[in-house]
Amino acid sequence: MTYVVTENCIRCKYTDCVEVCPVDCFHEGPNFLVIDPEECIDCSLCEPECPINAIYAEDDLPEDQKHFLDLNIELAAHWPVITEMKDAPADAADWEGKPGKLEHLER
Repeated sequence: MTYVVTENCIRCKYTDCVEVCPVDCFHEGPNFLVIDPEECIDCSLCEPECPINAIYAEDDLPEDQKHFLDLNIELAAHWPVITEMKDAPADAADWEGKPGKLEHLER
């Protein structure tokens, strides 16, 4: 099993989760983070660190977020690893909890 970053991370991109990852499985895009399921060891340390509840265990993914597993797989293959916390985008709080953010994902 793996953990999956879901829609709520888009345009928020808080990075609290990356520093607790013991295997450096987070990858960073322009406005979203993903988890490489090949690297994730299912330790669950990242999930409680996300301030906007954008990370789920694969088995607990809400039905409307299941497609984010494939998106995490796809983008982790192309985006660089991130291991240190960074400042969130200046408008991150404005995007927290907004639905329909997938159209704003920058690749």
